[in-house]
Parts: sequence; structure tokens; C-alpha cells
Amino acid sequence: MLSRKSVGPVGARAHRAYVVGDIHGRLDLLEQLLGKIHEDLKDRPAKATLLVFVGDLIDRGPNSAQVIERLRTYRHAGVSPVFLLGNHEEVLLRILKGDGSLIPSWLRFGGAQCLTSYGVDPATLARLRSDAAVEAVRAAVPPEHVEFLEEFVDTCRFGDYLFVHAGIRPGVELDDQRQSDLRWIREPFLLDDTDHGFIVVHGHTISSEIEECANRIGIDTGAFATGILSAVAIEGEERWFLDTRAPTPTAVAHAH
Repeated sequence: MLSRKSVGPVGARAHRAYVVGDIHGRLDLLEQLLGKIHEDLKDRPAKATLLVFVGDLIDRGPNSAQVIERLRTYRHAGVSPVFLLGNHEEVLLRILKGDGSLIPSWLRFGGAQCLTSYGVDPATLARLRSDAAVEAVRAAVPPEHVEFLEEFVDTCRFGDYLFVHAGIRPGVELDDQRQSDLRWIREPFLLDDTDHGFIVVHGHTISSEIEECANRIGIDTGAFATGILSAVAIEGEERWFLDTRAPTPTAVAHAH
């Protein structure tokens, strides 16, 4: 693996981070990528490692329930998992808290597959009154899954990097960011090229490859549709990429 000594963005001291893009119910790809991350750690041990998931674990793909259970019970020596809340988890939690008005749109945008993974027929649910549909979703999702999702956070700072689901509102201090922007924003964040004071690593918006810009790195490569689940690894001034297409890191990049 190439390395470079020039000064640039640096990760948290004495730590490595692997940041995983939107999984969207693809347990098969999650297992493949975890295997590659564990192999990478075996080949190049780290003193301490964060394994960060940028959200949208659920919906669209076939195995939302199984992905949540796998990550809820994830344990690996020397690795501390961090879970960020995506907009898809937000919608599910709002439904579970009683907002039945969200169910029709949720079913169209991946909730149907999520329900199926929990053993519920989405067509049957769609015929229910709003309050009955909410109760059916509550009955299907185990309490331990709800508790797990409720523990997710919105941001994770890692040295000169910020990990977040969707992005940030340009020109707004981090402490003043709206939760809705952190989970939902696309424009103006995606087209903004100003220096935020850190590099934002995010999912939410699909690109065909990991998208590296001067002020952000987009890591959602559309796993549910493309079969490519991607991650960026950061340690010191080094960055490198892993994905589900090949047995080794697919690209090497370094701080600019």
C-alpha cells in the first residue's frame, strides 16, 4: 500500500476508522465487506479501530431485519462500532412512534421489502387503517431492534473528518446543524466546494464509484441495486477503499 508524507487531513490519533456506506438490506454484501475489513485488520493491525456505519441499514434490499440483527450483535476484538441514523431509519422510527401517515410513501421507497424481512405482507398492511397499520409494524419489529435504532447518533468526528449520513448545510456551524439536514440534505451540500473545516464522509446520495472531492467523500455506491457496498478506511494521513467487487482494497488514496 502506497503512503505519502505530505501534510493533509489526518484521522483521530492512534485510531483507524472504516466507514461503511448505505447497506439497504443487503446482508450478503455486508458479510462480504465485513470479511474484507477483518482481513485488512489482520494484514495491517491497528491499535484501535472504529467501524462506522453511515445509516440506511434498512429498506430496499431483502434482508433489513437480518442486517439489523447482525449489526446489533456485532462483536470483533479491538473494533468499536458506531451507528449513524439515516433517513430510512428515521422514517421507520417515526412510524413506530405513531405516524401512520408515512406508511404509504415508506412502502414505495423500500419499506415493503423491510416489512417482508420481518415476515409481514406489505400488501396486507397497505389495506389497513393508519392506526392498525402502525400497530402491525410495531408487532413485527422486535423491541431490541427498536432500542438498537434509537441509540444511533447523527455525527461522528474523527480528526479532520466528519462522518454523517447525508451531509451538512454549508456555512452553518456543526453545533447549529439541523437534524433534518444531517439525515436528508442533497443540495446545496453536494455542489458546494467551500472548506468546511473538515472533510465530510457521507452516504445517502448514490454514485457509481466512491466520490472524492476536496471537502467531502461520498461512499454510497448503491449496494441494493449495484451489488457494490463500499467503505473508506482512514488512518493518519492515509486513506484507502474497500468494496465487495474484489478480494483486496480496490483503490488507494491519500490525503490531498
